[in-house]
Amino acid sequence: MKDIDIARAATAKPIQDIADGLSIPASALKPYGHDKAKIDLNWLQQQPTREDSKLVLVTAINPTPAGEGKTTTTVGLGDGLNAIGKQAIMCLREPSLGPCFGMKGGAAGGGYAQVIPMEDINLHFTGDFHAITSAHNLLSAMIDNHIYWGNEEAIDVRRVVWRRVLDMNDRALRHNMISMGGVANGFPRESGFDITVASEIMAILCLANDMADLQARLGAIIIGYRRDKSAVSCADIQADGAMTVLLKEAMQPNLVQTLEHNPAFIHGGPFANIAHGCNSVIATTSAMKLSEYVITEAGFGADLGAEKFFDIKCRKAGLSPKCVVLVATIRALKMNGGVSKEDLGAENVQAVRQGAANLQRHIENIKQFGVPVVVAINHFISDSDAEVAEVQKISKAVGVEAILCQHWEKGSKGTMALAEAVVSVCEADTAQFAPLYTDDMPLFEKIKTIATRIYRADDVAADMKIRNQLRDFEAAGFGHLPICMAKTQYSFSTDPNLRGAPTGHIVPVREVRLSAGAGFIVVICGDIMTMPGLPRKPAAQNIRLDDDGQIEGLF
Repeated sequence: MKDIDIARAATAKPIQDIADGLSIPASALKPYGHDKAKIDLNWLQQQPTREDSKLVLVTAINPTPAGEGKTTTTVGLGDGLNAIGKQAIMCLREPSLGPCFGMKGGAAGGGYAQVIPMEDINLHFTGDFHAITSAHNLLSAMIDNHIYWGNEEAIDVRRVVWRRVLDMNDRALRHNMISMGGVANGFPRESGFDITVASEIMAILCLANDMADLQARLGAIIIGYRRDKSAVSCADIQADGAMTVLLKEAMQPNLVQTLEHNPAFIHGGPFANIAHGCNSVIATTSAMKLSEYVITEAGFGADLGAEKFFDIKCRKAGLSPKCVVLVATIRALKMNGGVSKEDLGAENVQAVRQGAANLQRHIENIKQFGVPVVVAINHFISDSDAEVAEVQKISKAVGVEAILCQHWEKGSKGTMALAEAVVSVCEADTAQFAPLYTDDMPLFEKIKTIATRIYRADDVAADMKIRNQLRDFEAAGFGHLPICMAKTQYSFSTDPNLRGAPTGHIVPVREVRLSAGAGFIVVICGDIMTMPGLPRKPAAQNIRLDDDGQIEGLF
């Protein structure tokens, strides 16, 4: 059966039943139909902190066309923990429409390790992304309106840095001229669009602690600069209040269930290759009030998602993870070892051995943060016993257990061994988490630290304009902020075709952006785009309604 057929064949419990299992009263639940709901933020904030809650991160090796299954493994692990008698909540990101209609397809897990309702989650869900898009573009409209009606804040139209967003891949909108057509339409200037998941407002929603913090962060957004280069903020043009109103419902975490009726919070959705790649702090900290184990994921490979989870989310929210699960597939390891996608079905232990350099690099990197690692081998039917044994042997050589997981095929029965291993690591309590760099390190040195210690680059290439911008950020009081690297997800380097564990490369910095509201510096490297384009044959070409009104082609 296809993933979507498995999801449709499932019988979802009423969402109130799922909430009852977490002791969430009906008065704190805001249903969106019978199978999904938002949880009242005020009620969540009144709940006491649970001292025994353990946070587990699921991350992965660098993605390949062969697939890794990070979300599927997150769901499988959560189901597995519940199956062995532990209470666990999964905290996931919301999918963007861009990948759904572009290349990736849906992002709700797969096989018998899925969250449901799958179609709703992958499409409009509870409207959070629409609210973020609207709040972002309200600010854009208010900036141009402020300039049109006299420009009281003396914004230099050449130095407006706030763009517009759309939750869709559209390369034609990357750079454009706006306000064309005459005096009545405003002052013409160059601008552009980013995808919604790259919006600073997405990051703010995912990092804010409460509504007051949300409005303060929105107000701190830098929208542009005056001729004397002094900054103009969102609060200066009084847009933060209305934006907060638009985000009021979106700030509340979404509750859904897995195929095995276990709870999952799905909230926020920044990409890890162009943003910080983690679900909301509110969802994670709320789950830690309600459950013994909280399983969260970070986007793409550990060089992006996990690094940002540690250096941005954990730093900002004061989180201390107990364990990291690193997902790998035999197929992806063989691709890292030089095998073409067409030849992945044939046994090739040598290619596994060569490709495992990527796995080992990620293990070494995670250990730099002081958190123990368990490797999850996401099983495919084409995997041979010898190939699996090779991964386990290689992992054991660096002090890490690698466990074969069959959750796609068997649900929780396929992840009980992984769940037991995670419990063992968490109960041993050996984690000594610490970020990679300190707050007081100069910004360029933070960039270089990530590039050399995580990407294993020889150096960072940044021209004088970039270095001067970083010095200006420091002089303005932003030197303490962490770094959010925007880089290809396919490689440790900035070359998407350079697989495995490359060394000796240079990380070229093309642009830096100050996200004062989110509280980090975005560093754009190589050819990465903050507005993706559609592939030659987008997934949208295969998505349609069948004769019965059912969605086809989404998964």
